[in-house]
Amino acid sequence: MADGGFTKLPGGSVVVALTLPRPLGEGGVRVLVHAANRQRALTRLRNLGLRAVYLRGNAAPPTPDEVTAVLHHPDGVVWRAAPDRGGELWHPMAALLRPPAPAS
Repeated sequence: MADGGFTKLPGGSVVVALTLPRPLGEGGVRVLVHAANRQRALTRLRNLGLRAVYLRGNAAPPTPDEVTAVLHHPDGVVWRAAPDRGGELWHPMAALLRPPAPAS
């Protein structure tokens, strides 16, 4: 099960943060989604191919820095390695779901 949480913003929308196992590799990723409500945030992730994503509770809500990162991204969905490796930048969701380049 994913570790995560949410924060409701003053305008009524929410930012959902989830720590998930990395789909193509080792370790985990922290995924942030900005949406109108929690259900729509989870639906956005499911539509991107992360089918078994659920949010139960609010054990690990997004930090203020994470909220700022997702609000300033045009897609409203970003990720980075978890735990944070000392200043790693946030990546667009397409970079996580892209298959690794073949070794030559």
